[in-house]
Amino acid sequence: MRTDDFYYDLPSERIAQTPIEPRDTSRLMVMHRGKTLLEDAIFKDIGNYLKPGDLLVINQTRVIPARIMAHKPSGGKVELLLLKRISADTWEVLVGGKRMKVGSIALIEAGPTAEVIEELDGSHRVVRFSSPLENILPSVGEMPLPPYIHEKLKDPNRYQTVYANAAQTGSAAAPTAGLHFTPELMSRLEAQGINFARVTLHVGLDTFAPVTEGDPNEHQIHSEWCEVTQATADLINQTHARGGRVIAVGTTSVRTLESAAAASKIAHQVASISGPTRLYILPGFEFQVVDAMITNFHLPESTLIMLVSAFASREAILNAYNEAVKREYRFYSFGDAMLIL
Repeated sequence: MRTDDFYYDLPSERIAQTPIEPRDTSRLMVMHRGKTLLEDAIFKDIGNYLKPGDLLVINQTRVIPARIMAHKPSGGKVELLLLKRISADTWEVLVGGKRMKVGSIALIEAGPTAEVIEELDGSHRVVRFSSPLENILPSVGEMPLPPYIHEKLKDPNRYQTVYANAAQTGSAAAPTAGLHFTPELMSRLEAQGINFARVTLHVGLDTFAPVTEGDPNEHQIHSEWCEVTQATADLINQTHARGGRVIAVGTTSVRTLESAAAASKIAHQVASISGPTRLYILPGFEFQVVDAMITNFHLPESTLIMLVSAFASREAILNAYNEAVKREYRFYSFGDAMLIL
């Protein structure tokens, strides 16, 4: 297995630059594992492929406005991208700006000062702010859209799921498979007998980074904090016991569920968990609890296309992606969705 085994050619015009309105009118490609047929549908009709007793597992994390523009005392521009909170006033950040060494200062307009206190790999730094950021982030921060999106986002809430929980704020990127849901669609699905379970995984930008090593096994995946409560674990296990399917909404939910399964002493069940996960899913991985998944179309040679390839086979995924290009689907964060059954 090599990293370039997961490459596909994507014309730039297929990369969605803006979210579609309403959210649930995006397109939906339906893949049945083991079959060659690929169905074209609309996301709002996803209930046609679900059954009463199925459980949709959603990631309730909320994205922080993690991109902060600042400047050096000399006037040079500095960009701070918040990755992980270490303490009330200390964060791991990705720094855009020259010569930001230990002791370097960045000034934030109408905000605290930031001092580099530790240098990590590449542009990663540990930064201490002169006061906590939480209360002022909405005024000094911007939504951290991926670099392939060049259009300015008019409504920051379009990079949040409708079920994002303010008490679970902490992601540097959105769990984008969930962006297709509307409150109305969720209500219709519940009326159909389909249940929802909420988990949390705070998404880090490293999840979306391309794998640069020739052998994907050599890639180091960074840890992300996740949680499955006991009540949610019970609901997942009861769903399987009753013959329902556990359907992960997004790769972040997949990693959370399978991390919880790894912590369980009983095969094909999950345990409650709260803490970091480094679960790296590659082809050959044996899924314990995920029966189906909803996901977007992912970057070539990324850990995410490797994860969906582990679930549905590399050949089937690459065939589906090439078909999606031909059928003019929209790709990546603001793009269309795929349901893998």
